[in-house]
Amino acid sequence: MEFSIATLLSHVSPEKLVAPKLLEKKLGCETPASIEQLDLALDLLEKIGILIKEKGKFRRELTDRVVEAKLRCSSKGFCFAIQDQESADDIYIRESHLSNAWNGDRVLIEVIKEGTRRRSPEGAVKLILERANPSVLAKVKKLETGDYRAIPLDDRLLFELEVTTNGHQPNGNGHEQIDLDEILDHLVHVDVLRHAIGQDLPIGRVARVLGTTAESAADIDIVTCKHDLHQTFSPAVEAAAAKITKGVKDPIAGSRIDLRHLPTIAVSAQSAPIDSALTIEQLDGEIWRLGVHIADIATYLVADDRLDREAKKRGTAVYLGENTIPLLPDAVHQACGFIPGAERLAISVFLSLNDRGELIEFKIQPSRIQLDWLLDPTQIAATLAGEPAQIDPQAIEIIKPIWNTIAPAFRAQRRSRGGLEVDLIQKQAPFADEGRLGVIFLDDPQSLLTDVMVMANYAIAVHLQALQVPGIYAVQHNPELVEVNDTIKLAINLGLNFEGEVETEVSVADLQRLSLQFPESPVPQVLNYLFKSLLKTTVYSTKPGTHFGLAIENGYTHAVSPLQRYPDIAIQRVLHEVFANGRDRKTSRAKEIVDLGSSSCHGQITWNVLTPTVQQDLEAQIAGSIAHLNDRTKIAQDAENDLAGLQKAEKMKARTGEIFQGLITGVQSYGFFVEIEDSLVEGLVHVSSLKDDWYEFRPRYACLVGRKNRTSYRLGDRVEVQVKSVDYYRQQIDLVTVTSMLSEAANEEDAPAVDSADSLDSGDSGDSLSIESPEVSEFEPLTEDD
Repeated sequence: MEFSIATLLSHVSPEKLVAPKLLEKKLGCETPASIEQLDLALDLLEKIGILIKEKGKFRRELTDRVVEAKLRCSSKGFCFAIQDQESADDIYIRESHLSNAWNGDRVLIEVIKEGTRRRSPEGAVKLILERANPSVLAKVKKLETGDYRAIPLDDRLLFELEVTTNGHQPNGNGHEQIDLDEILDHLVHVDVLRHAIGQDLPIGRVARVLGTTAESAADIDIVTCKHDLHQTFSPAVEAAAAKITKGVKDPIAGSRIDLRHLPTIAVSAQSAPIDSALTIEQLDGEIWRLGVHIADIATYLVADDRLDREAKKRGTAVYLGENTIPLLPDAVHQACGFIPGAERLAISVFLSLNDRGELIEFKIQPSRIQLDWLLDPTQIAATLAGEPAQIDPQAIEIIKPIWNTIAPAFRAQRRSRGGLEVDLIQKQAPFADEGRLGVIFLDDPQSLLTDVMVMANYAIAVHLQALQVPGIYAVQHNPELVEVNDTIKLAINLGLNFEGEVETEVSVADLQRLSLQFPESPVPQVLNYLFKSLLKTTVYSTKPGTHFGLAIENGYTHAVSPLQRYPDIAIQRVLHEVFANGRDRKTSRAKEIVDLGSSSCHGQITWNVLTPTVQQDLEAQIAGSIAHLNDRTKIAQDAENDLAGLQKAEKMKARTGEIFQGLITGVQSYGFFVEIEDSLVEGLVHVSSLKDDWYEFRPRYACLVGRKNRTSYRLGDRVEVQVKSVDYYRQQIDLVTVTSMLSEAANEEDAPAVDSADSLDSGDSGDSLSIESPEVSEFEPLTEDD
């Protein structure tokens, strides 16, 4: 099908009946075949009780026994359904109840056994909503029967694919036939033509040969194929983008204000599309009016048309080094993004501030602007620091009060709330605001203006709530308590002065106090890197929630990057409805009128701003898209992390056998993790490589302790390690301690010859260790609790 069941159900709500003809339009069913597929899907959903049909129309049937979730399977065959609500129980799914669902699939689960205090609830897959693996990375093998099979590299995909012989891959002249005998054991990208049916295997076709091994393939190809990211757009989407401005109707043209006379700047050092700009005016007295102008993409992207469906499907742009998987084609960037000298439509957020940078009021209004200067943040910083000017003096006069007064004031306000920031040399995805990781990165020269964009996002979120209209809110949950306490133990073992573990919920103040001490440690860069890993990726919700990294408790949204994130476009659609059809008075005869764009109306509205029909439609559209948008955000984050991991693995594979200084950053029963300080690469020293003793894990102290020699390995210890081996595709780096390696070699030289049939006692099979690690005299004797 051209659409997933999840997409279909996102357009059907429990409250309102929807006609099949409307679904055809929303799902882009333009051919007889696609319409027939929709009819079949609707019939099936009705038969299994997911949809209710009344008078030829459909509505969603909800029940407490059926929940939506995402499958997470292990390589050993254990599967759990993970619900979207963070506090909800994971549901155990037996293999016999998977119904051919795969790891990562979004499914409807029917709960068949309630959970207890010690056991998870059990469920069965009732319906597969959306497949997570339309394609897989695999290796081809040939059976004795002459048939071909594709074996997925992801060992959580517990199946083989039957491979057809009509594979092809692109070449300079189109496509060439693939001879499967010539690519046995090669790394290939396989399109899934049909998923498993009953006992029949899924069927796939080799779409592309990536290399003889994972190491021989390009890292960007591995990442894009693994996560099924499309670097190009279909001809139909490109054609729609090429004519995006033709015949466009602006429903809020009468509400737009003309700001083309205001000198306007944009600040960016990235090649990303420019979709936010700034103006500054000094009003009567000492009041500044800062304008944050956002490219009005929603005016051009008609809801549910081809371009909109493509953008929603992608969810977000993905930044893979120098390569970008865009949200929208370049023609849209050129037509709607801000380009110096070009007139553009915008949504403008005006922030009125006093001379101390404190927000007095704000106003949101559609506008028409013209960008005058596109400035590089590094050049701005250098010029304002007194270096020879590289920027137009008029532009400097605009940026100076923003850079020197307003942005630092916003930063100070965020810091006083407890908002976090990380000092880390690392290229970030070029969103105008804090992005997916939810914190400000101080290494970025543009980070000062990030606080300005965060304030604009916050103003929009507060406004949506005050008007009581639907919205998409960016929520960042608290870090895991166990992980935070491990980092605290690490910091204390490194000599930092911290009061002790966090006993209940992690607060922003806890992490802020911890991070402020990092510069005093001998390894601040490692600590900041680990600190970043504590933070959870931002998720979207229909309800306001806490944003941990920014220390915002009453709701926050993403709105300033509509060329890079679909939620920002959805927010614009809500604002459009307010601008075009919002009710600014209680009744048509009422004399009291409020300004729906201004914060001055907050607390005065006692009526529904939008009509019930529009309100319900927007709520249904947003609620139906949240799970998908969160999935796309996670895929983007995973892909970006994968590329970084592959690049680190490649670098370390080339340095196999070399010795490095490292810091123990994690201890488990099976070994300890070491962060190599000069490259921020993490590897594992497996406990089996420590052959001098039998080591026991003591979780209370996060350490491994030798029973006989009492040598310990604990968080914060420095060790010398050698790179033993690297699994490039899985990004796993195996390390051995240098002393273990040397003593083992010495032991081999001194050991008497034994027959191959002889066996060594496992308790005496190791060698002496002399790691510079404290003896365990300060620890209590081993107990069952340890």
